[in-house]
Amino acid sequence: MVEFRLTEAEEKFAEIIWDNEPIKSSELVKLSEKAFDWKKSTTYTMLRRLEEKKIFKNDKSIVVSLVKKEDFYSEQSKMFIEDNYDGSLPKFVAAFTRRNKLTKKDVKELENLIKNHRED
Repeated sequence: MVEFRLTEAEEKFAEIIWDNEPIKSSELVKLSEKAFDWKKSTTYTMLRRLEEKKIFKNDKSIVVSLVKKEDFYSEQSKMFIEDNYDGSLPKFVAAFTRRNKLTKKDVKELENLIKNHRED
C-alpha cells in the first residue's frame, strides 16, 4: 500500500524527481547536491525511503514514479479534508469561505466540478 504522508524533506526531494523523471540516479545525486547540499549517500537513503513508501522506483539506475504528482496531491487533499473536516467537503468549503469570498469564476468552476462529478 502506498504511504502518502511525506516529511517536508521527502516532499521537496519528490518534487525534484517528478519534475525530471525519468531521471538517472547519478543525475538525481547532482540535483540533490545542488538543491539541498546533500552527499550521494543522503540522496540514496532518501530515495530508498520513498521506494519503501512505494512512491518511486529505482530500476537499473533510472528513477521513475509509481505515483504521479497529481495523484499524490489529490490524495493529500483528500486526507486533509478527512483529518480536519470529518471527510466533509461542504465543511471544508464553509470554513474556506468564512474568510475568503468566492469570485464569479470560482463559483462557475465549482458548479462545473459538481456537475461533472455528481453521483447518479
